[in-house]
Amino acid sequence: MFSSAKYSYLALRLGLAAVFLWFGIDKIIHPTYWLNAWMTPRVAGIIGYAALSESQFIYLCGVFEILAGVSLATGIFSKFFSALAILFLIGVAIFVGSADTIVRDIGLVGGLIAVFLWPAPRNRF
Repeated sequence: MFSSAKYSYLALRLGLAAVFLWFGIDKIIHPTYWLNAWMTPRVAGIIGYAALSESQFIYLCGVFEILAGVSLATGIFSKFFSALAILFLIGVAIFVGSADTIVRDIGLVGGLIAVFLWPAPRNRF
């Protein structure tokens, strides 16, 4: 049977990248949906301290998710963005989480932890 750590890592990163790109782009295209889905009074109160409007917050989350997706797809700064995305998803679970999305987010966090902990390739020189 064919197996390869190199291709496993690539498949993991590309799968996670697709999810982050999908949700990030969707936040930019459909911010009203995300405002209704995410904007609990608790989240709105926290955003108020940052001097951001609720729409700006949704756009900022979308931009972050797009950056994380591009990072995972290209492998550039993937450990850094994996760590940030783990913290982001934990924050979403704490402040917004619902039974419908918690399971998805737990799976994403597991994949991101795998990317973060994946050993760096060894130089052959």
